[in-house]
Amino acid sequence: MHSLAGLVGLLASISLSRAAPSSQNISSDSYFYGDSPPVYPSPQGAGTGSWAASYKQAKEFVAQLTPEEKIILTAGVQETTSGCSGEIKAIPRLNFPGLCRGTDYVNSWPSGIHAGASWNKELVKQRGLHMGKEFHRKGVNVLLGPVVGPLGRIAEGGRNWEAFSNDPYHTGALVYETVQGLQSAGVGACTKHYIANEQETNRNPETENGQDIASVSSNIDDKTMHELYLWPFADAVRAGSASVMCSYQRINNSYGCQNSKTLNGLLKTELGFQGYVMTDWWAQHGGIAAANAGLDMVMPYTQMWGSNLTNAIANGTMQASRLDDMAIRIMASWYQMKQNTDFPAPGVGMPKDVNQPHKVVVGKSIDSRETLLQSAIEGHVLVKNTKQALPLQSPKLVSLFGYDAKGPDSLSPTSEFMNYSPPIQSNHTLYVGGGSGANSPAYFISPLDAFQQQAYEGGTSVLWDVHSQDPDVDPTTDACLVFINAYSTEGFDRPGLIDDSSDALITNVAGKCANTIVVIHNAGIRLVGDWIDHENITAVMFAHLPGQDAGKAVVDLLYGRHSPSGRLPYTVAKRAEDYGSLLHPSQPEGQYGLFPQDDFTEGVFIDYRAFDEQGITPQFEFGFGLSYTTFDYTGLTIGKVTQNDPYPAAAQIQEGGNPHLWDKILRISAEVKNIGSRDGDEVVQLYLGIPNGPVRQLRGFEKVGIRAGQTRKVMFSLNRRDLSTWDVGAQQWKLQSGTYKVYVGRSSRDLPLSGQFSI
Repeated sequence: MHSLAGLVGLLASISLSRAAPSSQNISSDSYFYGDSPPVYPSPQGAGTGSWAASYKQAKEFVAQLTPEEKIILTAGVQETTSGCSGEIKAIPRLNFPGLCRGTDYVNSWPSGIHAGASWNKELVKQRGLHMGKEFHRKGVNVLLGPVVGPLGRIAEGGRNWEAFSNDPYHTGALVYETVQGLQSAGVGACTKHYIANEQETNRNPETENGQDIASVSSNIDDKTMHELYLWPFADAVRAGSASVMCSYQRINNSYGCQNSKTLNGLLKTELGFQGYVMTDWWAQHGGIAAANAGLDMVMPYTQMWGSNLTNAIANGTMQASRLDDMAIRIMASWYQMKQNTDFPAPGVGMPKDVNQPHKVVVGKSIDSRETLLQSAIEGHVLVKNTKQALPLQSPKLVSLFGYDAKGPDSLSPTSEFMNYSPPIQSNHTLYVGGGSGANSPAYFISPLDAFQQQAYEGGTSVLWDVHSQDPDVDPTTDACLVFINAYSTEGFDRPGLIDDSSDALITNVAGKCANTIVVIHNAGIRLVGDWIDHENITAVMFAHLPGQDAGKAVVDLLYGRHSPSGRLPYTVAKRAEDYGSLLHPSQPEGQYGLFPQDDFTEGVFIDYRAFDEQGITPQFEFGFGLSYTTFDYTGLTIGKVTQNDPYPAAAQIQEGGNPHLWDKILRISAEVKNIGSRDGDEVVQLYLGIPNGPVRQLRGFEKVGIRAGQTRKVMFSLNRRDLSTWDVGAQQWKLQSGTYKVYVGRSSRDLPLSGQFSI
């Protein structure tokens, strides 16, 4: 669903930012819900914190520009010669080479959901670092990621797989590490999609039966905005994200890329964002109004800005300082990444036209191999393991079934949009989802390839039938592996959370094989309730989207060379209906809903928070995952809160907000012992029951390796924001008075340690 040029005039003429009370007089959320208040003017970047030197350089550079050259920086060009998917033209007289976004022929890394399932902050940082190195080699200034929106509010959301988790704390911790790792390689992050972009249905305006339909409006209250959807963006800004991509849909009836409340008010004022705001591709719906609302750059090109910006300055509808600020923010990000020194030419190694070859070697990185494989391994989540099915113990014969076991027929680029979203990819291993987040691997190892290699090295045998729906099973086989997948792509929400044909394949094999092991490559939540309790299904693994090492990673796990250590970054329900109103995306009301509305009436109660609040027992809870060993929890200690003032002390806003929000004010620790016979990694999770809030909220996690028989002490340092809730009236984070409950354990529902403290 792409923007239609014919709607531009209509949409530009609609004013959707209506009057609202000033923030000084706010007494409830009602002013914000469905009615985005205006916030003007757009704040100028101040060059705070680590940005000071970059802003000084940027201001000196922009002072030398003509108005026309400043405009060059604010929008991509329609015709590119670099091979970049989004390009800012060069300014040769000042030795500015331009900016490049998007590349090809680099490694296929595990997707966001896979990284989220690893729960490994250091590994996620290394993933970002190595991705950044590859983009740097290709002359790419900005990587279009990481993704923290959608947060996964809608179970069938089409792009949930691109993001890390359905929890804001978990997502925030991982986006912080990703931005830090990526930008340490000299490549800017473009954290997206800002904000409340939770469904693909009606994400863009369109025309249907002659009726113009606006994009869906995410109607959300101020408290929910802060405690869920803004939370991880604050972490990304605090990490120094060079840019932020505004989203397609409307937010409280104002388009995301011209929403003055979210751009000027939340992002640039409250969070102190120093970088620049860039549109998603073709997400510009207003001209000067968008610039005044805080938009700094349009991609891939614009028909609304150009000379219209200087004309607006001349007629007084836009201040010259706004254009300067747009240019300064963009150039400051360039200097901040140190791309003014020793940076390759934009798009080096990419084809300049269709007749020129890709320079593949430029994008490959030998030193990335270990991180690639480890990232693939740690995103697998074992959710069932009975009868000692796993790890496989020198089987004589293994049989493979299922369409997902084999590699794709070709490794051509896979980033094109499909014209629909099927429930599965029926002819190959699903190693990545569809749309702009897809990638083309440097190589691909399928499960079938890896099992054959294992058979060669281990002196065993492997049989396979990856086409039959009801395959024959050799009665002498030691284990039957069934590989299925669950597909998802940008542009469409998923048609459901199960696939009948895949479920039938599983039960057909299980009916003939007493040791049936199911592996699911899933781009999002996949329900398993119809067969999970089958007596012949001994093990089940969510394999997510592991990238090009998919086969090697799963075989290493199944044969026990690594113990599974992934944990679910979402809740798997017993029935689809258990997700309630958050199962399906919102649809336009009536036959012709011209302005579709999506009311976030659930507030902060999504995913495990909703299951806890409503007393619903999930199939597998958030944070759940099995290992080949067992861990015991003891020795919970809870320190004293070192600050009792309800609100943080006043301070100059830095990247991420008031710097006192990050003051460490409480320490909690626990001891974890590996009581099994194998070494393994445990994800130790800390949840708080904050007064007047959800039953539990994740507020800490650490992944620790523990040798068999040994004990590790795990420390959690909590900051002021971790213990606070958003006070709408005061427009600040507030420590709640009362009793806080503390839970430490293996998942959101397996919490052997508990305690409390008071403020």
